[in-house]
Amino acid sequence: MPRPTAAFFDLDKTIIAKSSTLAFSKPFQAGGLISRRAMLRSTYAQFVYLVGGADHDQMEKMRRFMSAMCAGWDVATVREIVADTLHNIVDPLVYDEAVSLIEEHHLAGRDVVIVSTSGSEVVGPIGEMLGADRVVATRMEIVDGKYSGEIEYYAYAEEKARAIEELARVVGYDLENSYAYSDSVTDVTMLEAVGHAHAVNPDKELRKIAVERGWPVLVFNKPVELRSRVPFPPARQTLAALAVGGALAAGGVMWANARKRRVDE
Repeated sequence: MPRPTAAFFDLDKTIIAKSSTLAFSKPFQAGGLISRRAMLRSTYAQFVYLVGGADHDQMEKMRRFMSAMCAGWDVATVREIVADTLHNIVDPLVYDEAVSLIEEHHLAGRDVVIVSTSGSEVVGPIGEMLGADRVVATRMEIVDGKYSGEIEYYAYAEEKARAIEELARVVGYDLENSYAYSDSVTDVTMLEAVGHAHAVNPDKELRKIAVERGWPVLVFNKPVELRSRVPFPPARQTLAALAVGGALAAGGVMWANARKRRVDE
């Protein structure tokens, strides 16, 4: 029997046109979570990200900024704001070409896995909307129902490749016959983990590497009204994909928790 295969997608600037986390700055301000000053800072960070991409130094600055900003936030409030505003925020940002690719991979019998550095509270619901089978996402530490400001699991750079390899071990994916898509040079190891790597709207460094290695370079530039393209999965399927210990969480965090337990043991 042939082994299952998968298509692994970065999220920001690959499936959607912005940073998924920073895109929620206005709703978070309206919900009383951040100040106007912090919102303006996140807007500026979004601009820098869109214009110049994000190298390791910029990602580290963004990580510190986001960690400090969300310290003390009530987790239930964040999840409620994301659920209430998800369609208004994400709908205009999703690339039509990405939605078509996701549909094609599903029709071909492949799992679709979103692998993102953004937080699970944002990535999980977006993945659910897109019909992803699993997601890997950053997880913030939670203490007494609030974010502590510390990162418990950081899905970034080489860790994305390790996540894919661990999923392959657990699920049985044939990585040589699997696909991966990303826009950033920081995801080179993720792209190297599969047999069919694709650069999507690549930054300068990734474009150079893609050309050298013969990876296809794709250009996504058509936003789509998500609800007009993606049917909502039945609630039972959604819970089966994302439920962990009775609470909604990103599918990628499932294996991250499992691996942490194995290490602790």
